[in-house]
Amino acid sequence: MYRSLSTDRVFDFINNGLLLIVIGMILFPLLFVVSASISDPNLVNMGQVWIWPRGITFEGYQRILHNNEIWMGYLNSIVYTVLGTLLHLVVLLPCAYALSRKELMGKKLIMWYFLLTMMIGGGLIPTYLLVKQLGMLNTIWSMVIPGVVGAWDILVAKTFFQQNVPDPLVEAAKVDGASYFYIFLRVALPLSLPIIAVMSLFHGVGLWNQYFNALIYLNDDSMYPLQLVLRKILVTQEMRSENLSSSAIQGEALAAQARIASILKYGVIVVSSLPLLIAYPFLQRFFLKGALVGSIKE
Repeated sequence: MYRSLSTDRVFDFINNGLLLIVIGMILFPLLFVVSASISDPNLVNMGQVWIWPRGITFEGYQRILHNNEIWMGYLNSIVYTVLGTLLHLVVLLPCAYALSRKELMGKKLIMWYFLLTMMIGGGLIPTYLLVKQLGMLNTIWSMVIPGVVGAWDILVAKTFFQQNVPDPLVEAAKVDGASYFYIFLRVALPLSLPIIAVMSLFHGVGLWNQYFNALIYLNDDSMYPLQLVLRKILVTQEMRSENLSSSAIQGEALAAQARIASILKYGVIVVSSLPLLIAYPFLQRFFLKGALVGSIKE
């Protein structure tokens, strides 16, 4: 008995120590980026800033917040994220619910067809040509329709419906004369709030962070999402520094451009990550449910 207690204490000590290390590895980059964004860039470049800010300055945030392109990018990202997430749910939930019902004929063949897309992709060039032929280039639809739903999402949602929408409840609704669509709206969806929240969060985060689709499909700067706007700002500042260096302009001009680029680099990371950091604590409790559902597949 004593040996068992000692073993448990050793295990708890090691386990807690490893967890603290993991927590530190997660928190340190966040704290460093926030501290560097409000610290003197010269001290940051010399490696004198770690967790606590030094030489506090808000010049970077002032430059960012007075940039109209960033506000337009924020608005575009919000529109793309909200619209894309709604389309994702409209396509995903009916499809997953239908595949979860035993009476659907050919559902195994359909599911295998969906799973095949997880192993064989269409490729970048064919996808671009398809988007172009559909007339979606440089439109909002090129940002939300490609990748609107994936086989993994369907598989997870299908498993959730199978586990949380009991057959007796569905049969009772049928006896009362309810149609399949009515059962889906009034029976299945009210029981599916956890999977709706999880799928919305996963897809919404992907849409918020994406910039590759915008880089390929959008040519109008006014339609750029936030991530591409921030990338453009950083690239522009770096190009200015390189041009100053190549033209042999000495001293203060080159140092000022390098300083601005350093200030903006960390500030844009905080600005782009802030909405997700604010939303995560309110939706965190749904992650456990989503992870448990995603780990059990039929």
